[in-house]
Amino acid sequence: MTVSKKYLAAALCVNGAVALFPDCVNGPLKNETICDVKASPLDRAKSLVSLYTLEEKINATSSGSPGVERLGIPPYQWWSEGLHGIAGPYTNFSDEGDYSYSTSFPQPILMGAAFDDQLITDVATVISTEARAFNNANRTGLDFWTPNINPFKDPRWGRGQETPGEDPYHLASYVRALIAGLQGSPDDQYKRVVATCKHFVGYDMENWNGNFRYQFDAQISQQDLVEYYMPPFKSCARDSNVGAFMCSYNAVNGVPTCADPYLLQTILREHWGWTDEEQWVTSDCDSIQNIYLPHQWASTREQAVADALIAGTDLDCGTYMQTHLPGAFAQGIVNETVLDQALVRQYSSLVRLGYFDAPEDQPYRQLDFTAVATNASQQLALKAAVEGIVLLKNDGVLPLTLTPTTSLALIGDWANATTDLLGNYAGVPTYLHSPLYAAQQLNLTINYARSVSGHSDPTTNSWLDVLPAATASDVILYVGGINNDVEAEETDRVSLTWSGPQLDIITQLAALGKPMIVVAMGAGQLDCNPIVSNPNISALLWAGYPGQAGGDAIMHILTGKAAPAGRLPLTQYPASYAGEVPMTDMALRPGAQSPGRTYKWYNGSAVFEFGMGMHYTNFSAEVASQMDAEYSIAKLVRGCNETYRDLCRFTASPLRVEVRNTGNRTSDYVALAFVTGTFGPAPYPKKALVAYERLHGIPGGEMRTARLNVTLGSLARVDERGDTVLYPGEYRVLVDTQPLAEVGFRLTGEQVVLDEWPQPPRNRTGRGVSGFEGYFAAGYGSGQEVVAE
Repeated sequence: MTVSKKYLAAALCVNGAVALFPDCVNGPLKNETICDVKASPLDRAKSLVSLYTLEEKINATSSGSPGVERLGIPPYQWWSEGLHGIAGPYTNFSDEGDYSYSTSFPQPILMGAAFDDQLITDVATVISTEARAFNNANRTGLDFWTPNINPFKDPRWGRGQETPGEDPYHLASYVRALIAGLQGSPDDQYKRVVATCKHFVGYDMENWNGNFRYQFDAQISQQDLVEYYMPPFKSCARDSNVGAFMCSYNAVNGVPTCADPYLLQTILREHWGWTDEEQWVTSDCDSIQNIYLPHQWASTREQAVADALIAGTDLDCGTYMQTHLPGAFAQGIVNETVLDQALVRQYSSLVRLGYFDAPEDQPYRQLDFTAVATNASQQLALKAAVEGIVLLKNDGVLPLTLTPTTSLALIGDWANATTDLLGNYAGVPTYLHSPLYAAQQLNLTINYARSVSGHSDPTTNSWLDVLPAATASDVILYVGGINNDVEAEETDRVSLTWSGPQLDIITQLAALGKPMIVVAMGAGQLDCNPIVSNPNISALLWAGYPGQAGGDAIMHILTGKAAPAGRLPLTQYPASYAGEVPMTDMALRPGAQSPGRTYKWYNGSAVFEFGMGMHYTNFSAEVASQMDAEYSIAKLVRGCNETYRDLCRFTASPLRVEVRNTGNRTSDYVALAFVTGTFGPAPYPKKALVAYERLHGIPGGEMRTARLNVTLGSLARVDERGDTVLYPGEYRVLVDTQPLAEVGFRLTGEQVVLDEWPQPPRNRTGRGVSGFEGYFAAGYGSGQEVVAE
């Protein structure tokens, strides 16, 4: 990186690494309020912005901010990634030596399967620590555009791997735990880093049958919007005080999200109280340009950037604002006050990160490469992968009993996977341990054959070694599925089946009559019916994208060094589901043209339902809490002292569930609590997750107690207006997917609105762009009714 002499004068030496920050000791800002550590972040930011010219302000709207050299403000890149470890495109890894690698954890879809919030906080703490170390060496920023918290409602979505799963309660809980680790305690003087909840909102399609995310108009009812798509974002903003949001490419009910004051102002900032001075909204990359074309919301480019800025988009990932705001100012369609507000939000955030303060007063500014990829973080990466792996079938062959005379056939395109282990948005891992590598560390004979080369490979050239390897082995392990070749950003799937060549190989191997295990990889579930129903296949595991230690984790589970306790974080549908509902259909409830979505509403027969997961032992459960037969809604609400009534506990103390390991193998157990009943508006969901806790290391014969905090909001339903309502009726709480225990109670009295949802304005239609009428046509399966206003 080339740095001007002025900025070199402002560079601060941190443990031998050069980090580029403004100089508040000797620089041109030393006597300004921005450098006064006793002033509030708001006043400090306002003082800095007041020194900028209009041109400098406009230039600062870009994510690649050029800085203001005359004031000693260096260039700053707002875009950094930290989905499951620090990553590019703007994290600079060395070719070798220090800063050439960091810890790479499993993709969120697998970490979500652990249902372990403390694990998520621990992982996020490592990520923010390593981010700070790299930032001190001027190798990454302080603002990280993670997490992706859109619910993974359709297994065909290419970016579902970036999310914790399909359930909104699970996502809301996960993201609170994640933000705590990324940003630190709200009481801390300095934030660790700033997290960014994305993509707000209704975004879960890339490129499906000619429908593109850049022009998709998601038609979502108020009921579905509030009940399903919003809870993770509410958790981010209202309950976790996240530092930043990202608006999405798509429109919602006709309005591009980055130009929608209803979403960005009425809901986000006003209804959820997300108004701290150090919070800001960024566009997804070039989604401000999309407001003009292909959305055709604004009739001119200048109007597009003005609409975005006025709506509440403070930062442009791209250069569209920087390019067209001068014209918008010349036309008088935006004013400097709105621009100042956006910049004050950004710079207040940097103040909270200690960007302008002396390094010796900040513990995070002392971190260097010795804090990266420590032994503890490596063990945590392995633990995260182990905890997430889900056992779906086992006829008793697992855990494997291996001796020095055992021979193992290791077959499949994932068997010797390297970068595939990471999924997308990955940095440079400390190492990549494939299943083959991990198996080679065992004291036995390994016969490896790659077999099918990828999910979409129809060729048989690499098949010749498969049967000889299997024939020469005592046990057969096939590791395959899907990878980023078929599910990734910009790439959605059209099928839920295993590929024909993979099933051909799998069934040939199964016909040999030897113990055979299949490990399914990838995020979006494949229909595993052919594997489950094949009596010659002994076991099936799902391992997602398990990260740098993925092969080690798989072998730990297979050999019994660790016991499986992960739970599926999404529904595994039959292959026919792909032909029953288009990805463009945003509705959750079943209807004439849809079998419904997610475990709550799907009216078909799932191959494996959300929350499914087997163990190497057996468990029993009993609800230990004393519960009344009925509760008065009025009394429950009257006893609520929370600012937001949906956060109030249902009972004064957590619901206690005693879980006993009735087998003889030590194992974790995930206690999932679902509520079911016929209360509120029909149709009724089958059940809904309301609480969970992972219990660790329960020895055979022993008992542990899960303490499950059930809130009034988790018992409530959402009506057609979007209001959250606590209804009278009969309720049952079920423990586990196939209930091990349950308890019933009744709510009595009049229904009460816990949260009144602001209604959108009517007639929200764009201006159109002359000359492009009807040009950007949607693709196949785009037919959907416009949501009535």
